[in-house]
Amino acid sequence: MDLELSTADIAFRDDLREVFLGEVPADIRRRSALNQTTHDDIVTSQRILNRHGLAVPHWPAAWGGKGWTATQSHIYGSELQRAAVPQPLAFNVSMVGPIIAEFGTEEQKQKFLPATANLDIWWSQGFSEPEAGSDLASLKTTARRDGDHYVLNGQKTWTTLGQHGDWMFVLARTDTHAERKQQGISFLLLDLTTPGIERRPIRLVDGSAEVNEFFFDDVVIPAENLVGEENKGWTYAKFLLGNERNSIAQVGTAQRIYADLAAAAAGTDTGTGTLATDPAFRGSMHSLKTRLIALEATQLRVTGASENGQASPVSSLLKMEGTQALQDLTRLRMTAAGADGALVSADGDLVADPAASAATTQYLNLRKLSIFGGSNEIQRGVIAKTILGL
Repeated sequence: MDLELSTADIAFRDDLREVFLGEVPADIRRRSALNQTTHDDIVTSQRILNRHGLAVPHWPAAWGGKGWTATQSHIYGSELQRAAVPQPLAFNVSMVGPIIAEFGTEEQKQKFLPATANLDIWWSQGFSEPEAGSDLASLKTTARRDGDHYVLNGQKTWTTLGQHGDWMFVLARTDTHAERKQQGISFLLLDLTTPGIERRPIRLVDGSAEVNEFFFDDVVIPAENLVGEENKGWTYAKFLLGNERNSIAQVGTAQRIYADLAAAAAGTDTGTGTLATDPAFRGSMHSLKTRLIALEATQLRVTGASENGQASPVSSLLKMEGTQALQDLTRLRMTAAGADGALVSADGDLVADPAASAATTQYLNLRKLSIFGGSNEIQRGVIAKTILGL
């Protein structure tokens, strides 16, 4: 595959850089690079992108899409990540938005899509449950049809950034007697101000609450908030999860971290040289660089490959290999940081080197990548079945 850009693609890339580097405030991008992005940073940057027509370029043209080529879409994603611009909220732009655009009614599109693109609505994902994570089809939350509404009961967990959610897209079982567990599931849109919802933060080891759990007790959802056909939600979920796995790979982010790693290694004295000249460390860096080149080529194959509501099975390969590369990369970056990567000093104050500290927090936080979005063990099964035909 030829990874060199054409003259037109270079001009396209430079136009994107003018917005990413010239319009998105530097302090927002700096916090993003240090893994310290705030709620307001995400909202501000997405609205800037939306104002320039760059928040939802992969949506249908009628709703803000740009009709880009696969190469242009790849350039957009890579440059956004390299510039450390906060990603447009994935729950909005890569998950529920494309589902509504593809399968929703005209009324749903008019009501939700403009607000979703501009982050006037912050969407939360209501998929995982205590006994249905990677094996999502085992979910037990039910939505019983009662006249012109559904009655929702159950629990969702590991809801990332759910503390900010205004609405939630929920997978719920609407037919409890279906022959296969993938059948009888529907895709519903839920206003999180509806009575009967309890939202609880899940405190992590660092004291933050990146994830949450939700409890539903006879929550009423208007039947007009059903997306597509009843009991067809698993089909829509597969389409959505393909998009999610593509974004989890974060190849552009990995390339930015690699550049930071190379600079840190060159500046780290080992007594006999630098980390960059240490044969073992240098070998690990070169191995990762080769993997990133291969991942970029794979991402080009996957970008724009979903057609007719069917996700590309190669997205599973991209997700698995991309997350492993990010984990290996952040481990090396933390190694280069050494003692400077301590989260706090002996007296409990924040460390003086925020970039080194960020290396440690990134390493710890990105352990999750091989689990969420469908664990890598599950992806191996998908690859064996859909790509290798085993």
